[in-house]
Amino acid sequence: MIETEIKLVFESVEAARQAVQTAGGRLAVSRRLVDDRLFDTESQSLKQAGCALRVRREGGRAFITFKGPVQPGPLKSREEIETLVGDATVAEALVAALGFRPWFRAQKQREEYDLDEAHVTIDETPMGVFVEIEAPGELIAPVAAKLGRSPADYRLESYPRLWRDWCAARNLPPQDMLLPSI
Repeated sequence: MIETEIKLVFESVEAARQAVQTAGGRLAVSRRLVDDRLFDTESQSLKQAGCALRVRREGGRAFITFKGPVQPGPLKSREEIETLVGDATVAEALVAALGFRPWFRAQKQREEYDLDEAHVTIDETPMGVFVEIEAPGELIAPVAAKLGRSPADYRLESYPRLWRDWCAARNLPPQDMLLPSI
């Protein structure tokens, strides 16, 4: 399956929530902690190929996901293969047994909305608040416009890339993206 998405920066969770609800978004999944662990080979061959292997813990559930390289274009589009797994710890042990090691951990508080035919999330991260719009490409601009945003506001970077840039701008050493007191 091809995933197509963008991120938009908002000044606060309240501002993001107000924009999404005013645009007609309906809450689909309540706020909860999402804890992602990315895995790669020692030589980071997945990262070098623009791919990612993730194990996600989310509200008592766990998923394993492969993301392919980003396709050229004005939106972030890439292959995504994802499945629910019974136990995140077992999934992590499995990928470790296959030669992958954890290299980055990211946490966010997330709530999800349905808006027209788009899936919209509000993510509260240690570096700020982002709204992600995931939808067929032709629907992203109209949904973003309902949120008061234009293509000039689109962020196509991954959370690891945004976090590395955020840390570098503050002269912080590379580290995991962890929420305070979690």
